[in-house]
Amino acid sequence: MDKIYFLSQSTSLTIVIIISLIFTLVGLAYSKKYKGINNYLTANRNVGFFSLSTSLIASALGAWILFGPASAATWGGIGAVIGYSLGTAFPMIILIFLGKTIRKNFPKGSTLIEFLRKRFRKSLFKLILLMTMFYMFIFLCAEVTAVAILINYISGTELWITALIILVGTLTYTLYGGLRASIFTDNIQMVVIIVLFFISVFYLTSFTGDQFSFSFIKEKNPQLLSSNYIPNYTAGLTFFIAVAATNLFHQGNWQRVYAAKNNEILVKSLIVAFIAIIPIVFFMGFSGLVAVSLDPSVTPDLGYFSLLLKDQTKFLSLIIIILGLSLTISTVDTLINAISSLIVVDGKATFNFETKIDYLRLSKYFIIILSIVAFFIASKGFSVLYLFLLADLFCCAFVLTVFYSFYNKKLNEKVAYISIITGLVGGFLLFPMPDFSKSLLVGYILPVEFFPVFVSQSLLFLSFIIATFFPVIIWKLR
Repeated sequence: MDKIYFLSQSTSLTIVIIISLIFTLVGLAYSKKYKGINNYLTANRNVGFFSLSTSLIASALGAWILFGPASAATWGGIGAVIGYSLGTAFPMIILIFLGKTIRKNFPKGSTLIEFLRKRFRKSLFKLILLMTMFYMFIFLCAEVTAVAILINYISGTELWITALIILVGTLTYTLYGGLRASIFTDNIQMVVIIVLFFISVFYLTSFTGDQFSFSFIKEKNPQLLSSNYIPNYTAGLTFFIAVAATNLFHQGNWQRVYAAKNNEILVKSLIVAFIAIIPIVFFMGFSGLVAVSLDPSVTPDLGYFSLLLKDQTKFLSLIIIILGLSLTISTVDTLINAISSLIVVDGKATFNFETKIDYLRLSKYFIIILSIVAFFIASKGFSVLYLFLLADLFCCAFVLTVFYSFYNKKLNEKVAYISIITGLVGGFLLFPMPDFSKSLLVGYILPVEFFPVFVSQSLLFLSFIIATFFPVIIWKLR
């Protein structure tokens, strides 16, 4: 039997094209009066409170929030919801302290890698640069995949069509206008996101009876709220560590740290972003708890949509498409400009070309190539949450060593290098396969039966714990 979609393909594609075109034209028009490399990289270090706040929030909240938190909640319970929301917001607090330090030591800087380049020699700084770019590339793939799956779910539109439109439109204005264009469009996108988010909150809390409540979840699926449900703890800690670690390496965040007009504006904007992010991500995760309590067979990634669109309301379908597009474009333009800025600023030290190279142009060619690869990956429709978790694992292996080095000058490059590699290898050995039933070590190298049940049921948790904390053991043994 053919599936009945909420909107026709022609309607949804028209919306995708119009929204993408609007942001492209706005970004191009605004950027014409703000040219030059300083605007491209740091918006001339002159961004005010409102623009910085909305940009930080919009960049942090991509289309993944429509899928990831709800998906995690269906098996990780309330702990996963809390961990996801705090993990997304917590880096804003860390950036208050690290941001002021970086701005003081590198007043003309543009990237975190610049600091690390001074701190460590080339071999380790290149590894950190490679990891940062890999993480942001995976983030790019996940974002485009998420919005393509969303449009496909609502209208049946093939994944590659949505992916192509989003990438072409966003590349056009971001590679032209840089950070200045990204921040300006973020301001508009954030207003749209907040309005549409409150519409969905109003609908779910007003027209679903007593279903959208803790009491309903406790009645239908009590273990998801139970203090005796182990995944509430393991999933909560896993997502907190994973999401917090990755956001600390997000070059888009560091660009905005440098772009703030002064430290006072930076601190206020980061606090506002922290306060705003928590309830938004929590609400999305809570929808997953309700969805799986209503229907245990619900597809985890689609928990939020199964609630909002269960009556096949065309108006709400339009709301969701515009919300998803705004979330995606605000994040994708941040990622594109962030990767580009790393090549512009750190390319010379990384590649050491003898001939004179225009690194800005090189960065644009590189981004286009990455976007082509992201397009093909997005067309396959992989799990959005799994893509993020893979990138998160990389960041976890680096996070403590890199940021500990800010304060401990005795941590030398050799020890740092070994600790990071140890964390990566240990984490990968336990990182679960897409079905989460086994890993490279548990199920392939050694049979599942060799391990306690807790290990086979907590592979994701253990992989992140090992990747994050194994490096500390290496410091202590040096």
